[in-house]
Amino acid sequence: MTTTWVPVAVVLVVVVLDLWVFLDARRCAREGAPVELRIGTFAVNTPVAWFLACLVLWIFFFPVYVVSRSR
Repeated sequence: MTTTWVPVAVVLVVVVLDLWVFLDARRCAREGAPVELRIGTFAVNTPVAWFLACLVLWIFFFPVYVVSRSR
């Protein structure tokens, strides 16, 4: 019975962390220090872009966001 809640809990944690990324990226942008990632012509540099990137590929973009914001 408890194993049925595990996927729901994982999705909930990911969504909450994605919301944190959005709010934190928006705060950084307002303070004049936007969090940016550029790989060739691909760029993630707005709060919405960070939110969507983390939502689609959380396992890659969430750690990249945490490292990028500490610079």
